[in-house]
Amino acid sequence: MALNAPCLWLVAYDIADHKRLARVHRLLKQEGVPVQYSLFALRNTPQGVLRLKAKLADLIDHKADDVRIYRLPERPSYVALGATILPEDLLILGGPNGFAAKSDPRLRTRD
Repeated sequence: MALNAPCLWLVAYDIADHKRLARVHRLLKQEGVPVQYSLFALRNTPQGVLRLKAKLADLIDHKADDVRIYRLPERPSYVALGATILPEDLLILGGPNGFAAKSDPRLRTRD
């Protein structure tokens, strides 16, 4: 993979103040797709994620809030339990606004 090629990322956050929470949520809605409450998936380059990190750093209280950004592997493996908002075989791909959803049989879990 090229050093600055787009890849998948997960952004999780725990924000103590309601106003800061709303600002962080609005920013991440522009950048990614909500997967669960306080969890977003996005497709971006490492440089794009650095820019997002800088924007988030300006919005949060570094002593009270927690934001984590995880880079996902090319072919993520996961297990989902319980009710989900998204189909279990969802894959986030580039598209309008950077996103489109596509089912991919490689991501289906097996017993």
